[in-house]
Amino acid sequence: MIGRLRGIVAEVGEEEALIDVMGVGYVVRCGSRTLSRLPAIGEETVVHVESVFGEQTGVTLYGFLGRDERRAFVILRTIQGVGPKAALSVLDVLSPPELAAAVAREDKAAVARANGVGPKLAQRIVVELKDKPISDGPVAAFHAQISPAQPAQPSAAGEAVAALMGLGIAEPQARRVVEGAALRLGEDAEPPALIKAALQELGR
Repeated sequence: MIGRLRGIVAEVGEEEALIDVMGVGYVVRCGSRTLSRLPAIGEETVVHVESVFGEQTGVTLYGFLGRDERRAFVILRTIQGVGPKAALSVLDVLSPPELAAAVAREDKAAVARANGVGPKLAQRIVVELKDKPISDGPVAAFHAQISPAQPAQPSAAGEAVAALMGLGIAEPQARRVVEGAALRLGEDAEPPALIKAALQELGR
């Protein structure tokens, strides 16, 4: 099974991307968050892949830019009623650390924001993910310790994204520039620094 692709972004559609690996084009299904963060067409990328077999569709490749996103996708699919489409929808609205935080505080409303995920399925996701390692980040460690009644604190990146969205910037774009700023400034960067760097990246 294919686990990773390194190649050139050849095409990007609404639900999939075409990755050219040494002349062979691989169609990879992706969530909107992943598609919005792919490099420009003609540039190289590394995509972590989960291969899913369906009797009607054969093998479908699902792609992610991070290992933790791929792992969260696999874990979500172990839950009854969560197929590949629903798993991608959850990861479109919640990154793995955010999903871990939502599970920790039993926030089914956050999970139910995903397209195609109703309240009952959101509740099942929150319950069944309770003791599973969703993310490698600091929120995952917090997820293992926090009590359900104790609200999770927003991350610096989360605050920065929220601030940019308040300025009218679309969520996928806000997340992309904030993630880039966090990589440049380091994991200890405070929200004001992240916001400033992200706005500079956007030319504002």
